Amino acid sequence: MLDDFQEKQRQQGTRMRSVMDYTMGIVFFFLGLFFILYRQFGIRIMAREPSNLDYFIGGLFVVYGSWRFYRGYKKNYYR
Repeated sequence: MLDDFQEKQRQQGTRMRSVMDYTMGIVFFFLGLFFILYRQFGIRIMAREPSNLDYFIGGLFVVYGSWRFYRGYKKNYYR
C-alpha cells in the first residue's frame, strides 16, 4: 500500500517536471529565436544594431531550450 502511494507520488512529480521542462524549453527556444531574428522584425534594442554577442546568446538559448524540451520528452529523472 505504501509502495503504491510512493509510486503514484513519483509519477505525479515526473509529470509536473515534464510539463515544466516542456514549458521552459519552449520559452527559451523562442527567446533565442528572438535574439537571433529581432533585426528582421525591425526592433531596435537600446538603439543599436545587434552584435555578435546577441547572436551567440540567441544560439545558446535555442540549444538550451531544445535540451529542456528533450529532457521533458525523455522523463529520465529518477534513473
